[in-house]
Amino acid sequence: MPQRRLSRRTVLVTAALVPGAAALGGCKDDPAAGAGTPGAVNGTPSTSRGPAEETPTVDPAVVAALSGAATLVTQLSQLYATSTRRFPALRAQLAAGAKYHASHLAKLKETQGVAAQATKAAAPASSQAALAAIAKQEKAAAVAHAAAAAKLSGAPARLLAEIAAAETQLGMALAPARKKDNA
Repeated sequence: MPQRRLSRRTVLVTAALVPGAAALGGCKDDPAAGAGTPGAVNGTPSTSRGPAEETPTVDPAVVAALSGAATLVTQLSQLYATSTRRFPALRAQLAAGAKYHASHLAKLKETQGVAAQATKAAAPASSQAALAAIAKQEKAAAVAHAAAAAKLSGAPARLLAEIAAAETQLGMALAPARKKDNA
C-alpha cells in the first residue's frame, strides 16, 4: 500500500484538535465522585437492599452522552463491515479503522448503562464511494464526539476526545485525495 503524505489541512486540523484533547487529558476525576469511575455520582456502595431504593452510580447525562457516542461508533463499525464485505479489496485499508472502532465501543460500554442502537448501513455503489462515505461519517462523528466531550468532564470527556481525535485522523486518511494546485 503506498504511503500517503499528510496534507497541510490534515496537519492543521489535527493541530487544532490536539490542544483540546490535551486540555481534557488534564482533567481530574472528582475523588468524591467515585475515585475514577466514569461519570460516577455516588462512589459508595448502596446499603439498601431493594432496587427501587438504590441511588444511581452513573450520572444520567454521562450515560446519555456515551450511549449517543456508542451509537455513532456502532454505525461506523457497520459501515466498515458492509464496505469490506462488498469490496474485499478495501479490507486491508479499512482494517485499522474497524479495529479502533471495536476498541472504542468496548471502552464506551464499560460505563454502566451505556447502550448503542444499531441501524442498518447502506452499501455504497463503488469502493471509492464507500471510502468517501466512511470519511464523511468519520468527520461528522468526530465533530459530534468533540462537542459532547466539551459538555462533560473527567474520564468520559477524555474518552470522547480521544475517540474524536481518532475519527478525525481516520476521516482524513480515508478521504479521497484532492488534486493539487499548480501554484
